[in-house]
Amino acid sequence: MNRKLPNEFTFTVVALLLAVVLVHAVFVLHVRPMADAVMRADREAMAKDPDYVQQRSVYVVIKDYEQEAEIILMLWALAILGYKGIAYRREARALRAGLLRLPEGTRILPEDTREYMRQLEELPAETRDLLLPRALLGALARFGATRSVQDAATVAHGVCQSEADRLDSDLSMLRYIAWAIPAIGFIGTVRGIGDALSQAHKAVTGDISGVTEGLGVAFNSTLIALLLSILLMFLMQQLQQAQERLVLDAGTWLDQRVIRNLQVRE
Repeated sequence: MNRKLPNEFTFTVVALLLAVVLVHAVFVLHVRPMADAVMRADREAMAKDPDYVQQRSVYVVIKDYEQEAEIILMLWALAILGYKGIAYRREARALRAGLLRLPEGTRILPEDTREYMRQLEELPAETRDLLLPRALLGALARFGATRSVQDAATVAHGVCQSEADRLDSDLSMLRYIAWAIPAIGFIGTVRGIGDALSQAHKAVTGDISGVTEGLGVAFNSTLIALLLSILLMFLMQQLQQAQERLVLDAGTWLDQRVIRNLQVRE
């Protein structure tokens, strides 16, 4: 038996809170202490050897607040993608299940619709809310009431089209996150350049550590933002493609297995 998915709004809020707590704890307890240790070791090595080449550490690259926020948003987006992926798999299983158990070539008369609708109404509530049962119920109800195959087909495809529109609108939060991650990266760029300029007077005396640290913030925040946004956009594209294919497959199944079998006695 399929488990009912939690309310999507509740899930997204809880996922965001968990991502904030988890990522911030990791950064405070591990990432920033490690980054400080790496930077301190590099400064000591440079003081001893002027030709020392500073090693690029992952901890140093991701240590700033902008990168932390970007990673939080990415984990949040992955949780939402996982939620929608599970919902997609439930819809796909319903499509493969053959809800009406119709033998090939079975005719459906207006008088038969009540029995088929009863089969669908006996399904668990979370299954009835899926795309295919809703489209089937709507088409059978309209066919039984109007005895018109065209009306039944219009209802079935109307349900599929409204589901396609709903799925597309449900991606709006993911699109916002995909925009917000690079935006936070640009904020880090502005902050880093501002910090570097505020330390520019020290560079005249030969101390360029403040300038390089500020530029590091600028470039690292943008680097992480671009990498995460590329990954997120790829995953979003895959999810959207799967959802669109699901709606098309549902419409095709309805045409081939139900609509073409609807008949009215002369």
